[in-house]
Amino acid sequence: MKRVVVGLSGGVDSSVAAYLLQEQGYEVIGLFMKNWHDDTVTISNECPWLEDSNDALLVAEKLGIPFQTVDLSEQYQEKIVDYMFKEYEQGRTPNPDVLCNREIKFEVFMKIAESLGADYVATGHYCRKGAIEKGGKELFQLLAGKDGNKDQSYFLCQLSQQQLSKALFPIGELTKPEVREIATKLDLITAEKKDSQGLCFIGKVRLPEFLQQKLQPKEGVIIDIPADASVYSEKKPEFNYFEEELVFESRKIDYLQVPGKIMAKHQGAHYFTKGQRKGLNVGGTKEGLYVIETDVDKNIIYTGQGASHPGLFKNTLFVKNEEVHWIREDLTLKNGESREVMARIRYRQPLQKATLYQFENGMYVRFNEPQSAITEGQFVAWQDDDEVLGSGVIS
Repeated sequence: MKRVVVGLSGGVDSSVAAYLLQEQGYEVIGLFMKNWHDDTVTISNECPWLEDSNDALLVAEKLGIPFQTVDLSEQYQEKIVDYMFKEYEQGRTPNPDVLCNREIKFEVFMKIAESLGADYVATGHYCRKGAIEKGGKELFQLLAGKDGNKDQSYFLCQLSQQQLSKALFPIGELTKPEVREIATKLDLITAEKKDSQGLCFIGKVRLPEFLQQKLQPKEGVIIDIPADASVYSEKKPEFNYFEEELVFESRKIDYLQVPGKIMAKHQGAHYFTKGQRKGLNVGGTKEGLYVIETDVDKNIIYTGQGASHPGLFKNTLFVKNEEVHWIREDLTLKNGESREVMARIRYRQPLQKATLYQFENGMYVRFNEPQSAITEGQFVAWQDDDEVLGSGVIS
């Protein structure tokens, strides 16, 4: 009998995942990960982890499976929280959920599961796992979940073959309503529970306050760049090589050279991210202001008016070699190779047509249509049909 450790989060998805594994004849153990201690920055009337661990315990009791809580807050602090501060400090916008899956759930947690003699680790993600034979070797595939509304394969885009080989996603074939229906039939306490929001496991964190713990406020200016600024209508230079053109398309515009209007003050460019609307506290403009660029060295935020401001759009991005990750290692591109894919730069974004171009120093992802708010530090994930092939950190 194969043994599976399920990450019971206290939500409906992982509860039903545990039940389905039981039905499939696995020996199931429930584990709740406690990753966060600091209640000062969570929105305090909902102490998320206490309530969640309690719900997880009740689900385990109902299903009659062994249950324990593991405290991973030290590893979480080091691998996720410290990383977030570092990224924000450099003016990048991290994605803690993607990292949490790679570093915590399928790394630290997996090691704990293995120490309990587990053959597999299971989570309540809406995605599926496939396997194919190639050159006498079994290769694992990360596939989109059946529920198009809830597909979470993007969050797992950094997993490796090794991690996938030991992963199970029991609810990947189901839709959210079907999952809730199973939980209701079983009379699980989590059946009606709302989906959790916010950083994985930190619960609802107030991000600015969270960042202010480590990143000191420092006053700077907000400069508004007009949509008709000449920088947006410059003629493309002539290029000798295709790579030069991609470098040009993916570049950051130097707004120091562009005439703009000082709108207001801000408390630190490192608290802001490209595409952001809220928190600027500037009124009196015809259309809402969007952050189009932040300069953490000079502590300036550049904004543009309206969601269609040209400063928000770009069709090419760059990923450094060390940050290119192929789940399907057999498909890795060599220098000079390219591949047409479907890609997205954020969770829930509809897939976009794009082409990957691999060069010596890294990979360019060029979209057929310009994309809004391509944000450094976030992940671009690419796929073929419903298989996620790989991902990379936007640089």
